Amino acid sequence: MPARTLQRSSYCAQGEACLHVAAHKGKVRLTESGDPSGAILRTTPAALDTLLRTLKEDRPHD
Repeated sequence: MPARTLQRSSYCAQGEACLHVAAHKGKVRLTESGDPSGAILRTTPAALDTLLRTLKEDRPHD
């Protein structure tokens, strides 16, 4: 996937509160759809995986 190709999250509702993700050369780039050229988080796949697992574990169960 080219560095500038951002994929919209499958969990995105309509509107501007969406997460976009791109992978390139072993790195992951995340940005918010309301301002895709604004704040961009760059990380590794392993660090992103750890973050997502932690968020899922800490989420209250229904």
